Amino acid sequence: MLEQATTEMARTNLAPIPMECDAPHLKVTGEIPRELNGTLYRNGPNPQFDAPGAHWFVGDGMLHAFHLENGRASYRNRWVRTPKWLAEHDAGRALFGGFGRKLPGAPAGTTDDGGVANTSIIFHAGKLLALEEGHLPTEIEPGTLNRLGYCDYKGAIKGPFTAHPKIDPVTGEMAFFGYNAAGPLTPALSFGSVNASGIVTRFDRFEAPYASMVHDFIVTENHLLFPILPITGSMDRAMRGKPPYAWEPDKGAYVGVMKRNSSPKDIVWFRAESCYVFHVMNAWEENNRIIADVMQFEEAPLFPHPDGSKTDPQKSRARYCRWTFDLAGNTDRFTQTYLDELTGEFPRIDDRRTGQANSHGWYACANPDLPMFGALSGIVHVNGEGKRLGHYLLPAGDTISEPVFVERGPDAAEGDGWLLAAVWRAQENRSDLAVFNAQDVERGPVALVHLGHRVPDGFHGNWVGAA
Repeated sequence: MLEQATTEMARTNLAPIPMECDAPHLKVTGEIPRELNGTLYRNGPNPQFDAPGAHWFVGDGMLHAFHLENGRASYRNRWVRTPKWLAEHDAGRALFGGFGRKLPGAPAGTTDDGGVANTSIIFHAGKLLALEEGHLPTEIEPGTLNRLGYCDYKGAIKGPFTAHPKIDPVTGEMAFFGYNAAGPLTPALSFGSVNASGIVTRFDRFEAPYASMVHDFIVTENHLLFPILPITGSMDRAMRGKPPYAWEPDKGAYVGVMKRNSSPKDIVWFRAESCYVFHVMNAWEENNRIIADVMQFEEAPLFPHPDGSKTDPQKSRARYCRWTFDLAGNTDRFTQTYLDELTGEFPRIDDRRTGQANSHGWYACANPDLPMFGALSGIVHVNGEGKRLGHYLLPAGDTISEPVFVERGPDAAEGDGWLLAAVWRAQENRSDLAVFNAQDVERGPVALVHLGHRVPDGFHGNWVGAA
């Protein structure tokens, strides 16, 4: 499996880059819109050293910052200097194999308990936070990308913190959760909120039906929803050298629904056919129903069955799907309706509509005509009912990151603005930052910012406007 993964990385854009650099004056094709003044921060795994058997998910975090101002562009990248990164840098080799596993010869006392901060980066209440779901947020200094330390809000939170907190556009409150809240591979989840001033106003915990990898969750105006889906965690498996996380569809799919101001004892558990969802586009309330748009897999990718066998690649692809919860009905089932057959991931909206009904959404999609199945190589624009409004595909072999929406201005209508995405040029083995008109993606990029090296395929990013 490791040899196959290495081969895959060699012919894709997954392999890490070995350097940090600054590029103060980047060449631009087209014209960067003058409304774009700020920085696109992106995060993703970029292992400092090869670690035998390490899952791609556990590579050291590397931040990539594209700064746009008055039609000009610059770039900076830096590893997040976690305690793990520093220990391995000093040792000159990998010390950990992922999920806390020490490699032979690792010095006594070294630990990766602080995590790798490799999944997302978000700005809230004056703090720029690098996130990964297993540990506390890591505060980053804007501009320099220096690591400032862990952020526990003066001791008000502890344990894991999601890479996908949701910021309420009305109140500025940030809702968050964390799985493995009682320790590695446990069924406990924590959750809470941080107000617009950066003060923790709630921190609570509950037990899920089983230990699950919970990458994302769902927030509406009045509700929190926690998907417990069968990528299961097992300490017993891990102790026997088996996969710590594995696909166990017989466990079934659960979603816990609770009001944002209520107690965990009031959670109502809904059930459905087994599936997996890494990412939620958005969710909202409609009379006595909750509607949630997600990218749903029939079978989980990237993780094996408990015996180490692979999941079905034909079912391990995400499609745009709508979940519906009837809060007034006499059923504990929720419905799952696919809205498109196109393979896709990394859904985004105009964040000013978070938790409310949205009329525009975007996600990265795969080109079904290319032999490299699953490579994300285009952007889809959809309306609030999931109908395609636009569809753009890159040249054969090129791949694209999550598209990040930036509004034209504070008073712009929903969806009036730009999409920013990193594009890997396979033939040249380097990357561009592509700028699209968000409501006319079929036209292709209105501007390309050219880098001389690759930005490896990573996970998530966000735009931080100039102060």
